[in-house]
Amino acid sequence: MLAATTIADEILELKKQRRAILLAHHYQEPEIQELADVIGDSLELARKARDFDGDVIAFCGVWFMAETAKVLNPNRIVVVPDREASCSLVEGCPVEPIQAFRRLNPDHVIVSYINTSIEVKAESDILCTSRNAVKVVNSIPAEKPLLFLPDRNLGNYVKRQTGRANMEIWQGACIVHATFPARRLTEAKLAHPEAKVVAHPECPEPVLAMADFVGSTSALIEWCGLSDAAEFIVMTESGVNYSLQRQSPEKRFYYVANEACNCSECPYMKLNTLEKLRDCLQTLEPRVELPKEIMRRALVPLERMLALK
Repeated sequence: MLAATTIADEILELKKQRRAILLAHHYQEPEIQELADVIGDSLELARKARDFDGDVIAFCGVWFMAETAKVLNPNRIVVVPDREASCSLVEGCPVEPIQAFRRLNPDHVIVSYINTSIEVKAESDILCTSRNAVKVVNSIPAEKPLLFLPDRNLGNYVKRQTGRANMEIWQGACIVHATFPARRLTEAKLAHPEAKVVAHPECPEPVLAMADFVGSTSALIEWCGLSDAAEFIVMTESGVNYSLQRQSPEKRFYYVANEACNCSECPYMKLNTLEKLRDCLQTLEPRVELPKEIMRRALVPLERMLALK
């Protein structure tokens, strides 16, 4: 008797038919990460997409990540499981006020976090990720004033690390990281006194002040793997647990609930499902289609960031 075909089987067969690559962010559900060709953060995934010999990129993350992949892969089809998978940072930073700021402050360098829309990227001078934001800001001449957008917590962290006085910060926030309360971290430390604390720089400063290590999602995973500690309190989206457990199955990881949903999950990331992934490979929709001029302009600050060693 033949085994029943599962949704996972259908996805893998469609992947072959479409000559597709499946890219999954660390915050995706475990069953999606299980099928992915590559798991990483948004920029790692976009870079990987350029290196494969195929036709279709199925990007399991949020929309701005798929936009970035399209800019770096303009001749490939880029699809997502759910078009509504957005980001609070993107939604809190529309392009119109950035254009107005540019007109009023032509001397400022605009540094945009990768968590922005393609339109905002096109208005920017250089992009950054949470992993290289300090390096990017330090690459700009000290006398040049700059606007850092859109995440205020990451911006404030970078400002503290660089000592940059002439740095304005957009007041956007991640609904997951920005609502991690320091009091709940204190409770977790009391419950797990031997655990090391690792935190994403999108967290509030009182949380970062209690961390043993602050870094991007991928950097947190690497640090936990190299650490001699056996337990960790992880102050980021709990989807990262898949990569942490796969890398260090003998270690224990604890997560703190935030105030937004009393959980540690991104509601946008969790919109993607196996069913939606299968459907987008079948129909090649929702598909990322961007104006060529916007892509051309957005590629400039992206390439400036990629050129930094």
